[in-house]
Amino acid sequence: MRALTWQGLQDVSVQSVPDPVLQDPTDAIVRVTSTAICGSDLHLYNVLAAYLHPGDILGHEFMGVVEQVGSAVDTLQVGDKVIVPFNVSCGKCWMCERGLFAQCETTQNVDQGKGASLFGYTDLYGAVPGGQAELVRVPHADFGPVRVDPELADERVLYLTDILPTAWQGIEYADVAEGGTLAVMGLGPVGQLAVRAARHRGLRVIGVDRIPERNALAAQWGAEVVDLATTKDVGGAIRDLTDGRGADGVLEAVGMEAHGSPVLGAAVSAAKRLPKPLARTAIETAGVDRLAALHASIDAVRRGGTVSISGVYGGMADPMPMMELFDKGVQMRMGQCHVRRWTDELYELVSGAEDVLGLEDLATHRVPLEQAPEMYQTFNDKQDNCLKVVLTP
Repeated sequence: MRALTWQGLQDVSVQSVPDPVLQDPTDAIVRVTSTAICGSDLHLYNVLAAYLHPGDILGHEFMGVVEQVGSAVDTLQVGDKVIVPFNVSCGKCWMCERGLFAQCETTQNVDQGKGASLFGYTDLYGAVPGGQAELVRVPHADFGPVRVDPELADERVLYLTDILPTAWQGIEYADVAEGGTLAVMGLGPVGQLAVRAARHRGLRVIGVDRIPERNALAAQWGAEVVDLATTKDVGGAIRDLTDGRGADGVLEAVGMEAHGSPVLGAAVSAAKRLPKPLARTAIETAGVDRLAALHASIDAVRRGGTVSISGVYGGMADPMPMMELFDKGVQMRMGQCHVRRWTDELYELVSGAEDVLGLEDLATHRVPLEQAPEMYQTFNDKQDNCLKVVLTP
């Protein structure tokens, strides 16, 4: 089959690789009909080379049609159209019983000190081959995949695999009451869906970004916009919009590669180019995240409010404004999205006659899988108004 493989720092290529096969009775093989490039994939493209190997298959947002099922899978049949959550979880363990699917104890990577395995996401998370491919082996297919209406367009449900549940969980964690104010830091794909979902839920939304097209799109969906290109004091701007208090909750949808952190940016650039053992040490013992968006979130939230972190971070010694956090009584919630916790609720929301969150219009680029390498670069460089890329194997 053809698959998008990691080859090195900012180097990915589509190659022919062996077809996946059933390995366990709870496996399924899914033929991919649509897969997407996620902002988290750019962390692999840019930073986390120390945990990747040439030939690793990337991608964790994908859906398709079931081609084979293992003998223990009785929830799926060949021919079913499914979306596949990006975390691999069993649905039966202590963590899964509590809805903490990203911490599944069956697939937890204990040797790495990490949570549940993820599709296409490094040695840290199980080295499970990803979904930017023609075929994917799906472990624990008796629980993870969700059957969807075959008549629905792929892009109506594709984002249920990651970015829509991630945005939804971020809103839940921000804990803003109806009619309250949610600030969304970063208006990439997760940020855009957070704006739409939060407005759907009756919240006032303030969106923050520096890219004109992203700001304009969020404004179309009802967000008030703070333009980073012209605003130096984000927290001050948000306080000006909220009677001097700040937002009730802030959803930080940027993560480790935020703009506005030049010193930390230089540290990240140096760390990712070290030999792998040294790079791993740097990542695991040093502050290698760019924290401008997170620090701005802490500044922008009101006293007693909540900062909800959906952006991915990887450092172990990141400087944090502890005095401010303590004095303001800020609550913080964060972590990998427990995708399967939200899929049933979200599927009901998005599968009606009306595309209430505009999912079919989110992608700006739709290309064959063979063009994935150039689209990684385009998305990484934010060229050609690239917001979301959908690939067709």
